[in-house]
Amino acid sequence: MLEGARYGTLTLRATSLRGDSARYRGEPRRDALLAVRFGIGDSALVLVAMASGQPAAPGAHRVARELCEWIAAAVGRNQARLTEDIHTANRGALSSGLHRLTGRAYGRLRAGATVRGLAPADHTASVRCLLLPAHPACRTRVFFGVGDGGLFRLRDGVWQDLEPAGGERDTVGGPVLGYGSGRPTAQQPPEQPQPPLPPQPPYTQADPSSAGPAAPSAPGPNPDPAHEPFRFRASVARPGDTLLVCSAGLAEPLRGEAALADRLAERWDTAEAPGLAAFLADAQTGVKGYADDRTAAAVWEA
Repeated sequence: MLEGARYGTLTLRATSLRGDSARYRGEPRRDALLAVRFGIGDSALVLVAMASGQPAAPGAHRVARELCEWIAAAVGRNQARLTEDIHTANRGALSSGLHRLTGRAYGRLRAGATVRGLAPADHTASVRCLLLPAHPACRTRVFFGVGDGGLFRLRDGVWQDLEPAGGERDTVGGPVLGYGSGRPTAQQPPEQPQPPLPPQPPYTQADPSSAGPAAPSAPGPNPDPAHEPFRFRASVARPGDTLLVCSAGLAEPLRGEAALADRLAERWDTAEAPGLAAFLADAQTGVKGYADDRTAAAVWEA
């Protein structure tokens, strides 16, 4: 899959590729990618969602696709509120609301596993999402998700690993400071805890058919116990930045192989985003020992 768009000061490139391992075995791509715009004009909100199904699990590719679609539907129903919270940098409301929406999507997966008689640990997926406001005056970029993958920023030719560690400390923290020596690292520098923000009214339910009152505004338990904690990061982009969100299939070689990180830094540290064909070719750069599916979304800031 290949996607591209331009809104205001940002240019988006996204792709999802079947890995060499799945291609050799004749299996479908377990990664799913969904890019969608809600609203029009300066009030529009762009969502990029990617998910990776569990290895060797039956129907893993369908689970990943369903998870992306359910989260997108919930974001679409709350587009006006989300856009307002992004424009006003209301991180407390964003983190708690997106936590609930994500948790309800995982709840639907667990319910589906029960109906099908499957183990919940098999009928699940990692998910990573990026919310991008179309208004040219708003440079806030919101990441959220559960499970493995990567969140990186290329600034002044240097990769910065922005991956949140999970937990409440990250849900209310400010933008992380840049660091690194040209390629991503596995860890990030510590941040000072921020004071909690006042409770916010919840977003609407992700599943209109679900019964019971809305969840409280404070973040609840992990959306899916089979995965790592809910992850959230709201950062402010600068002109010239390139923000990269990717599945584990690209994040692992990007962290582990300096040659790949250096090549992508050289290719993507440009004022103009590459064309679709060039971005696809870059994302396909082979690295020995890494053969999983790759899904990536990159945003160039004008």
